[in-house]
Amino acid sequence: MTELPLVVGVDGSEASLTAVDWAVDEAARHGLPLRLVYACLWERYEGGTAPAGGREPFSERALAEQIVASAAARARRRSPDVTTATGIVPQEAVTALLSEGDKAFAVVTGARGRGVLKDLLPGSVGPAVAARARCPVVVVRGDGAGLAGTHRRVLLGAGEPDTAGDAVRFAFREAEARGCVLDVVRAWHRPVYGGAGRPPPGADTAHRHEREAAELLDALLGDASAGRPRVRVDRTTPEGHARKVLVDRSAAADLVVVGVRPRHGRAGHPLGRVAHALLHHALCPVALVPRR
Repeated sequence: MTELPLVVGVDGSEASLTAVDWAVDEAARHGLPLRLVYACLWERYEGGTAPAGGREPFSERALAEQIVASAAARARRRSPDVTTATGIVPQEAVTALLSEGDKAFAVVTGARGRGVLKDLLPGSVGPAVAARARCPVVVVRGDGAGLAGTHRRVLLGAGEPDTAGDAVRFAFREAEARGCVLDVVRAWHRPVYGGAGRPPPGADTAHRHEREAAELLDALLGDASAGRPRVRVDRTTPEGHARKVLVDRSAAADLVVVGVRPRHGRAGHPLGRVAHALLHHALCPVALVPRR
């Protein structure tokens, strides 16, 4: 069976080239082909008129070809064994990446770009792709150690059961392919008490919330852990808001994984506070995994 490719959105920016480097390593880990995609409506910028002979408008088409060729050469230098293909798609960036994602292992983008991807973060392209994609979306960001994968740790933010299942399986697969520890976190925080006659939070309340978080982890991890027994799992249930806990812990991770609810056909819907915080502040690449 042909393996689905790892699709990378490229635009010639430094951030997109960093994403290419990360994606090449990821493709080598999983034995996947790589597909480098440049998306641009060059007909719009050239006034919609092609030169004589039916050719594409030269300037933008030539730039597109140069960008993908340069990215492909970079990928092959980094890992000659990874099969690399390219595509130039005359579509708006979100539409193109969503279409590519329908037949991809994952879609990978940089955290900043130029041209059609320049508004990735903050902006509309990256969140729109992540919120509507049918495959995982990885935004490559972070410091040198996180990008290089030197921490030997994948971080999984264990969310609610209705969104976490596919994210759990993705995180186990990543940890096994990397031969590293899977750090699973389920954060909790005590509710705010304000009504008359309601007791303030105490030790018993904290113990109950922590126990519930631990029980949820047991339920979420059971099947995936049994299916990949070689993966060492560290489970923690810290008190605090999940977005802050995960951003802080991303400083010691090579990849942070969270589940999201896909919103097919409804552009502009937010991904949620946790994903939003990670996309802006994580110190390592962020994988957003949709529930199938």
